[in-house]
Amino acid sequence: MYTSFYIDGQFVDLVQRTCYPARVIVLDGKIHEVMHVPQAPAQYILPGFVDAHIHIESSMLTPTAFSRVATVYGTVATVSDPHEIANVCGVAGVHYMIENARNAALKFNFGAPSCVPATGFETAGAIIDSDQIKELLAMQEIRYLAEMMNFPGVLYEDEEVMKKIAWAKYYGKPVDGHAPQMPEDDVIRYAGAGITTDHECTTLEEALYKIRHGMKILIREGSAAKNFEALVPLFATHPDQLMFCSDDKHPDELVRGHINQLVARAVAKGYDVYDVLFAACIAPVRHYKLEVGQLRPGDAADFIVVEDLVDFTVLQTYIDGHLVVKGGINFENVYVPEIINQFNCLPVAAADFAIEASEEALQPVQVIEALDGQLITTAGTANLAVTNGVICTDTVQDVLKIAVVNRYAPAPPAIGFIRNFGLKAGAIASTVAHDSHNIVVVGVDDEAIAEVVNALIAVQGGIAVTGGGRTEVMPLPIAGLITDMQADAAAAAYVKLDTAAKALGSTLAAPFMTLSFMALPVIPSLKMTDKGLFNVDSFNFTTVIESKQL
Repeated sequence: MYTSFYIDGQFVDLVQRTCYPARVIVLDGKIHEVMHVPQAPAQYILPGFVDAHIHIESSMLTPTAFSRVATVYGTVATVSDPHEIANVCGVAGVHYMIENARNAALKFNFGAPSCVPATGFETAGAIIDSDQIKELLAMQEIRYLAEMMNFPGVLYEDEEVMKKIAWAKYYGKPVDGHAPQMPEDDVIRYAGAGITTDHECTTLEEALYKIRHGMKILIREGSAAKNFEALVPLFATHPDQLMFCSDDKHPDELVRGHINQLVARAVAKGYDVYDVLFAACIAPVRHYKLEVGQLRPGDAADFIVVEDLVDFTVLQTYIDGHLVVKGGINFENVYVPEIINQFNCLPVAAADFAIEASEEALQPVQVIEALDGQLITTAGTANLAVTNGVICTDTVQDVLKIAVVNRYAPAPPAIGFIRNFGLKAGAIASTVAHDSHNIVVVGVDDEAIAEVVNALIAVQGGIAVTGGGRTEVMPLPIAGLITDMQADAAAAAYVKLDTAAKALGSTLAAPFMTLSFMALPVIPSLKMTDKGLFNVDSFNFTTVIESKQL
C-alpha cells in the first residue's frame, strides 16, 4: 500500500549538476514534485545506488537476505547475473532467483546467463542453449544478456553464441561483456558484435581502448578482484562511460558497505561528485533501461537521504515510496527460502589425489600462481620431490596441491599444483567454484584434502577448512552456493572459516574468494577444471608435469 509524504533536504540534481534546498513530494509511490524552498535541513536527497554487475549468489545470500543488508547502504537496485545458480540448476535456477526476489524491496534486474556452461572444458550442472535464452529474454524480468564469457565464440562467430546475441538485439536488450586482457584488435570485433560493457579491465590502458571502441567500463571492487585504484582515474577523462560494480562480494564485506564505499573513495580522491554519483546512480538505469527512479517527477520514488557528500552515510532508503531503511535498520520481513540443489558425488579417499611420477629426486611441474586481489593467474613452474612414486607438495616453496572434483557425477578428480595460498597445514575447499561450481580444494596433504572434500559432500555443498585436527563447515544448502541464513549470521560463519584458513597460514586477503576463481577457464592464464589443467591463453588442456603438452 502506497503512502504520500514529503521530505525536505538538500536536493542533489545529477542532471543539472546542482544542489539546492528542496521539498520532495511523494504521492502513491512516485515523485510528484520537487519544490525549491528557502531553507532545508543539512541532509542530502539523491537517487539510490545501483550495483551495475553482481552475482547475488557470491554474497552467499538469497535475494531477500541480500536486500535486507544492501539497502542499509543505499543500494536500491542491482544488475544481477544469475549464471552461478544457472550453472548448477539451469533455467530453474534463474526462475528461483526471480521468485525469491519478488519478496524483496530492492529492485533486482536479472540477466539471461549467456554461458551455461562457460566453456566445454568443464562439467556444469546444466546447459542453456539459444532457444532457452530466447525464452528468458522474452520475460519482462530479464533485462539483458549476461556477460558473454565465451569471447572465442564471439571472435570466431560460433553459431550458438551469435544466436544468443541476436536474440538480445531482437528484444532490444543490451549484451554484457567479459573480456579480460583482450588485445585491442580483438576488442574491435568483440564490441562490433554488440557487446556493450566490460567489468574485467585491470589496467587503465585496457579500459581506454575498450572505451575507444564503444564499451562502457564498470569499475569493479569485489572481494577478490579489486580494480578501483587502477581505473578510478577514468573519472578525469571519461566519466560518462563509467559505472560501479561488485561482481562478487562475500557476506563479511557486504555487511560493512556496498557501492556507497566506492562513491566515498572516488570523491575523497578529488573527482567531481556529480560525475561519481551519476556513475553510481543514473548510468546503470539508463544503460539497462531499468524501472528505477531517477528523482524526476513521475519516477518511482527510489531515493536515499545521506548525511553528507563526503562519507555518504545513509540515513534513509526509500524504494517505490516505502521507507525501507532508517538509521541503519532495515524494515523488511525475514523471508524463509526454499531449497534447490543438484549434487551427485561419492565420498573420496586420500589415494584419489596422488599424482604419480617416475622415481627421481625432483620432478618439474607446471604451477598455477594465484594473485591476491585478482581473478587472473600466472603460469609458473616448480621442482618438487618425489616420494614412493608420488609427487609431494612443498610448503617452503609455497607449492600446494589443487584439485577439482565433479559434483554432478562420480568421476576421478583433476589434480595439479598451485602457489601463493600460503597454507602450512590442512586444506580448504568450496563448492563455490566459478562457473560450474564443482568442488575445488587446495591443501598441503592428500589426507586433509580428502577430509575437507568429504565434509562438503556430506552437507551437499558449502565451504570448509580442515586443519589442526578439526574440520569447520559452512553449509550452503541452496545450490551449494547460498545459505538460508540472514546476512549477519552468514558473515559471522564466513569470518570463522576465513580466520581458520588464515590460521593455517594463508596470506590471501580473501582465500575462499580467490579459491572460487581457480577453476574458471575463461580468465587467464592457468586454471584447473574438473577435466584437467587448462591453459586459458592457448585455450587448451596442458599437463601438470612440465614440458609434456597435450
